[in-house]
Amino acid sequence: MNALEEIATLRAALADREAELATARAELTGAHLLIAQYKAQLHKLRRMQFGRSSEALDEQIHQLELKLEDLEESEAARDVANRRPKGDQPGREPLGPERRQPVRRPLPDHLPRENVIHAPVEICPACGGTHFSKLGEDKTEVLEKIPVRLKVIRHIRPKLSCRACETIIQAPAPDLPIEKGRPGPRLLANVVVSKYLDGLPLYRQSAILAREGIEIERATLADWIGHAA
Repeated sequence: MNALEEIATLRAALADREAELATARAELTGAHLLIAQYKAQLHKLRRMQFGRSSEALDEQIHQLELKLEDLEESEAARDVANRRPKGDQPGREPLGPERRQPVRRPLPDHLPRENVIHAPVEICPACGGTHFSKLGEDKTEVLEKIPVRLKVIRHIRPKLSCRACETIIQAPAPDLPIEKGRPGPRLLANVVVSKYLDGLPLYRQSAILAREGIEIERATLADWIGHAA
């Protein structure tokens, strides 16, 4: 293959890639518009529902909530897939407008806390020293669910400095089902099982959590489902 043929082949491959990106962006834009449309319809139906009781209206709201959840979950799963680095495509370009991340509220103080200490090694890996000075610690709060009640598991990782050589050591961060996310594995499993096996929509699960003093939006639960997918 001469240079001209190789250039033509590369140009054709580039054109195919640009066409794939354009199609993906169009699909993402359509999903964003559909989500906005469903939210507007849902807001209108809820205003109509205020002060009146109608099984037909309640069913419309229920069906619209389910459609909205499915779209938000698909969008979350696609967003995670787009951010995941590919072996042959480092720094992959995002395919559409950045998705608005759900608002993260502080975990309520009334929840019981359980501290899990992740101690680093007892011997300095750099020099073999055994005497350390504590510099501080990093804390990661994960919302976890146990039967009947919720609790917060606080992962504490002391940061130590070797007195002999000043090397700083710390235990690695715990593996979580969602990186930098709030749900523990049992809580995430409960949300998934409740939705797909028990038929409990996410907006109802959000209301159940609210009764326990935990305000987690449906969009946040949909994001968790998307990551789990």
